[in-house]
Amino acid sequence: MKLKVIVHEAEEGGYWAEAPAIPGCATQGETFEELLKNIYEAVEGCLSVDIKPVDPKDTRARIWEIAV
Repeated sequence: MKLKVIVHEAEEGGYWAEAPAIPGCATQGETFEELLKNIYEAVEGCLSVDIKPVDPKDTRARIWEIAV
């Protein structure tokens, strides 16, 4: 998966970045190298979801797979 990330220079120094394709996914870093590490962690955190296992005998539960 490839994502576009917008990198901004922070007024107080350092950088901050956002991934517009993932609402609310943003991070910051004092250096560009720190920002790069942080944006990977931020994207991973924003995309990871804790899903409880579904009981296959539960006829009310449905599992859907969607492409985004």
